[in-house]
Amino acid sequence: MRYVLPVLFLAALGGCVTPRTAVRDSAPVEVQILAINDFHGALEPPRLAVVAGGEPGSEQRIPAGGAAHLATAMARLRAGNANTISVAAGDLTSASPFVSSQFLDEPSIVALNMIGLDLNAVGNHEFDRGTSELLRLQNGGCVQHTALPACRVDKEFAGARFRYLSANVNAKSGGTLFPATALRSFGSGASKVQVGFIGLTLRETATLVAPDAVTDVTFADEAETINALVPRLRAEGADAVVVMIHQGVYTKVGYNDKSCGGVSGDLLPVLARLDPGIDVVVSGHTHAAYVCDYGKIDAARPYLVTSAGSRGMLVTNITLAIDPASRRVMRKSADNVIVASDPYDGPAGIVPVDAAFPVYPPDGAVKALVDRYVAAAKPIADRIAGRLGAPLQRARNTSGESQLGSLVADAQLAATNAEIAFMNAYGLRADLVPRTDGGVTFGQLYAVQPFGNVLQVKGLTGVQLRALLEQQFNSGSNTVDRPNMLHASRGFVYSYDLRRPAGERIIAMTLDGKPIEDGRVYRVGISNFLATGGDNFSVFENGTDLTGGGTDDVASLEAYLKQGGNIAPPPLGRVTRVDAPVTPPPGD
Repeated sequence: MRYVLPVLFLAALGGCVTPRTAVRDSAPVEVQILAINDFHGALEPPRLAVVAGGEPGSEQRIPAGGAAHLATAMARLRAGNANTISVAAGDLTSASPFVSSQFLDEPSIVALNMIGLDLNAVGNHEFDRGTSELLRLQNGGCVQHTALPACRVDKEFAGARFRYLSANVNAKSGGTLFPATALRSFGSGASKVQVGFIGLTLRETATLVAPDAVTDVTFADEAETINALVPRLRAEGADAVVVMIHQGVYTKVGYNDKSCGGVSGDLLPVLARLDPGIDVVVSGHTHAAYVCDYGKIDAARPYLVTSAGSRGMLVTNITLAIDPASRRVMRKSADNVIVASDPYDGPAGIVPVDAAFPVYPPDGAVKALVDRYVAAAKPIADRIAGRLGAPLQRARNTSGESQLGSLVADAQLAATNAEIAFMNAYGLRADLVPRTDGGVTFGQLYAVQPFGNVLQVKGLTGVQLRALLEQQFNSGSNTVDRPNMLHASRGFVYSYDLRRPAGERIIAMTLDGKPIEDGRVYRVGISNFLATGGDNFSVFENGTDLTGGGTDDVASLEAYLKQGGNIAPPPLGRVTRVDAPVTPPPGD
């Protein structure tokens, strides 16, 4: 189904508002908005903690998250609130742990239904499997759109009871992919108020997913889209306007500090252009947690900007006090509430619960759902898929390399029979830590690469290889100070200098000790995500399609780890930065 966004004559909207009967001495109506973002299918507690305070090295860490604990937290926060709604700012699914992603995130949708979510602004990761699969998550059904079949555990899937919103996602067949807005009423009679919601994703989504997953949609400018819709919602009777946008910022203060200290990030230029009449911006994407009074940055735009971090570890509890007579928001506030859950054994030992924070025991019905899918996933996940001689981390060295990235690139080189292979850093979603006997499981490999990409081979000339590597330093939101480094396979070595001008930063490239020749065509193994220009590496699109590949990325990694014995971590040194250390780019 497609939803048509009507053309409005904004100049005439002032005459379209139906006046309300005057209400004298009426008390403001308090509306509660519970907000989450970037849940990423985190059905089980993620074994992570929220830093609640303390000095560096002795921080107060609170174990948090898990769908069943989130259900209890939201139920308790709603208790006693007659006027309440629950919303999300995207990336509820995909890039998920094995228990959810192996079953196409169906259990996460069901869990969020049970938790009582009402609205969700579509995030970039929700497009990972294409628009047809995203529409299935909304509408239900068991039609197969991916390599994995649908409805493998439950033979029926009803879809999301909450409504997806996508104001700036325009279907090429016309209209928006999902509705642009929602209007909800609270209270009754003379005390009735209405809140309008606008949901949208970041404009750069097409560069963050496999381009062939979004060929039937385009992504419009966020601020322009929002500003066109605010008058429409006001005309329809909205007394307050809430934006849910899958884009975000970073701060240098705590998860519930209201100062906006050290704020930065790609949402800032959007906020600077928004209609000042907006009341709240619920954001996401960066996985940072904050409650920012944007009026401290721009007094003309005193809206709250919030984010609940990621993985259901926090809930933002927002209150709007709306005067039904003047139709104005009189007060607004927000707090990030930690979804304190179970203690866990972390790298530095047990992370215990803290009596200063309420612990939310698991909701029984949601826990039963999660347990059922954990049981279904276990025999698949626990299969030994190979052996490894030492843990491999995603953390990059000063040149931008990681041993995990190098290993994956080597595996893709072997699977494609190419001369060079590249792995994109953002595609690595978990570290790879073997058991004491060196064994690693299929579930672990899947956690490293959960997107189901398929390998391809492209022919690139030496000139194109140089142009490709130059794109690492100015690719989308990545800058020369935060390059988006590709991981290279063994035998391919290069160096770079960021003090040099754009286009001249790559200073040497060799393959098996021989200089790369400008005119020669090299066989390059990559994922279909990169092959179609993902992560803004558009040079790949200009390469020649060659035979080879066809294997999915997880299968290629499994085959590589089954060569015999415990595979040793690959040595670093394939990439050399000659000027200064790399600062890894932030973000999702």
